[in-house]
Order: sequence, then C-alpha cells, then structure tokens
Amino acid sequence: MSQELQDHYASILQHLGEDTTREGLIDTPKRAAKAMQFLTDGYEKDVHGVVNGAIFEADTDEMVIIQDIEYYSLCEHHVLPFIGRCHIAYLPDGKVLGLSKFARIVDMYARRLQIQEGLTKQIADAVLEVTGAKGVGVVMEGKHMCMMMRGVQKQNSSMITSVMLGSFRTSQATRTEFLRLIGK
Repeated sequence: MSQELQDHYASILQHLGEDTTREGLIDTPKRAAKAMQFLTDGYEKDVHGVVNGAIFEADTDEMVIIQDIEYYSLCEHHVLPFIGRCHIAYLPDGKVLGLSKFARIVDMYARRLQIQEGLTKQIADAVLEVTGAKGVGVVMEGKHMCMMMRGVQKQNSSMITSVMLGSFRTSQATRTEFLRLIGK
C-alpha cells in the first residue's frame, strides 16, 4: 500500500479540522488508502485477463441474458459511490462466455472512476469484443450518492442507461424482447 496515498488521506482529514492522532482516526488514513486501492483495482485489470480464455464453442444462437449483476462504482465527478444492477444480453455467434465472466467484466470497469453512461458502453463493447456476438445489449440501473447525499438530495432518484450494439441496435424485435425479459 502506498505511503503517499496514506499521507494524502491524513492531510485531507487534517484540512477538514480533524485530529489524526485521536484514537478513532489513528489508522483511518491507512484504512482509507487500502479501501480506495480496492475500490479502484479495475485499473490493474484488462478484459482478456479477466476472461482468461473462458470462451466456449456453442451451437446456440438464441438470446442469452444475465440479469441483476450487482455493481458499485465511484463517480468521477465527486468520488462518491453509485450502486445498482446491470443486465447484459447477447446473441451468440458460435461462442459463449463463461457465466461468471460477465460479473467480472462489470466489476473490472465499475472499479474505476466512472460515469454510468461510460460504464454501460465499456461493458457492452467488452462483451462484444470477447464473444464476437451478433449483438449485445446492456441496461444499467444506478443510485448515485452524489445526487442523494449532496446537491439536490433526492433519495429516491435513480438512473437507467442502455447501450445496444449489433442486432440489438438494428432490430427493434430483438431490443424489445431483451427489454421485456428484464422487465423494462
């Protein structure tokens, strides 16, 4: 763990008026640095390492949907959390991806400073790249602490973003089937 990162957290706490030598805060800079490294470990990963060869031949060409993948991320504007669920669909073209790899792809991109719109696109592009699918659809739902805890303070607000690629973009029937099956 970076001593420099710990020192920055100690400095931030001191600038807020805290005494970093008091009992409750003695190890806070260390814990905060460790937490931030974990919450942003997506920078240390790439999609091919995450997938790790878990692409399998398959003769199916019907829609595959992975629904309700939980995620958490940090917004790039305020470094506050946003959390939610991700739904991914794809139309295989001779290859399928191991099921757990979808959650790993979501986590890899979510554990970077993000906006939800960009996160949605990165996930869709990655699934298309590794599967070579005929089409990919991604819908993300998120609750943003930067809107709930500060600013307008709207507790029940949420955001939905979507990216449709390939046949999910060109075929209204495919897009409609996906949205209907995930209840959107």
